[in-house]
Amino acid sequence: MGALDGRVAFITGGARGQGRSHALALAAEGANIVIADVPRPMNLTYPLGTEDDLRRTAKRVEELGGICIPIALDVRDAAAVDAAVAETVNRLGSLDIVVVNAGIVSTGPLEEVTDETWHQLVDTNLTGAFHTLRAAIPVMRRQRFGRILVTSSMGGRMGIPELAAYNATKWGVIGLAKSVALEVAKDGITVNVICPTTVQTPMVQPEGGDDVPDDLVRRMMKANPIPQPWISPQDVSRGLLYLVTDPGVITGSVLEIGLGGSARMH
Repeated sequence: MGALDGRVAFITGGARGQGRSHALALAAEGANIVIADVPRPMNLTYPLGTEDDLRRTAKRVEELGGICIPIALDVRDAAAVDAAVAETVNRLGSLDIVVVNAGIVSTGPLEEVTDETWHQLVDTNLTGAFHTLRAAIPVMRRQRFGRILVTSSMGGRMGIPELAAYNATKWGVIGLAKSVALEVAKDGITVNVICPTTVQTPMVQPEGGDDVPDDLVRRMMKANPIPQPWISPQDVSRGLLYLVTDPGVITGSVLEIGLGGSARMH
């Protein structure tokens, strides 16, 4: 018997990286899973998740004994998000856990950030979160139950040079989540935020690649009080499980998984 037997989880950005790890962690506790990913092409320095990634994640979830439905979804498309949530409820019967995880990153000095990059970041990281929350909350209100987890970043808790545009979106989702947590607090729904430091995913290192420059590893280690360059997706999933299995007494909170970076903050 798992802690989440019979629950249904909907995960955006679920094809790989943190989303894949979350899907496997929730499935291991008995949840049935919908993974949504594969946005339209964007101008980024790393490849986005693919339908093959989605299928591989679904297969790994099913190997744990659960149901996994993969949906190609761009969270910038409000109608598509609404349809994906409706499909989840129609096929699996409920919507108990929502992991608002879809996100992209782009780096560079603010004066070099193009309008295209700004809109990609805001539309995916912040507007995509808004679309997902807006679609999910009416279902959870009817159920009188819901556990929502929003992925922000340690960049949503502090300023970081050359990440101003990205950080603006990650600060924004914290304000969004905290405000929504107050709106739904009487409805059996909790809304919490998780703030990872850099996670070793394809955003940082291509899958199967070992070509991360030594100087980058040293810089990352120097930035963290705990001398590691980054954390694993599984480190984040442990925090997620803590928040989604809560009996309903934690909401509007921010859990930082920052290799000690929290010690430098108020």
